[in-house]
Amino acid sequence: MVVTATEFKTNFGKYLELIATEDIFITRNGKTVAKVVNPQISAIDSLRGMLRNAPSDIDNQSLREERLLKYENNV
Repeated sequence: MVVTATEFKTNFGKYLELIATEDIFITRNGKTVAKVVNPQISAIDSLRGMLRNAPSDIDNQSLREERLLKYENNV
């Protein structure tokens, strides 16, 4: 779930209950600034949830090439 920092602060109790079932991403000015996770869920399971929509053919080399291309275009 994605919520604004203001919404999270205003309804803190509500989101404490939701953390038991899902991660909460907190945004400020449209950018994610925090992720709140259930401490009973392993980091690996949390990453799997974040990457579930990632293409299966991603590898380190293709990620590196993509970052280098973006860097070269911004220089």
